[in-house]
Amino acid sequence: MIKVTLVKSPSNEVKTVKATVTALGLKKIGSTKTFEETPANMGQIKKVSYLLKIEKAGE
Repeated sequence: MIKVTLVKSPSNEVKTVKATVTALGLKKIGSTKTFEETPANMGQIKKVSYLLKIEKAGE
């Protein structure tokens, strides 16, 4: 499991980056979600990793 927190705003980014952040379910700075480590999720997280804080969640 991976815990992802939005730490920077995607407001000045291109449309695809904004859509990826929205698809991850992150709406406001400081919002946090937990994801399984599937290839689809990891690809989305990697694409916008410069806007996120990524941690291993306790299992």
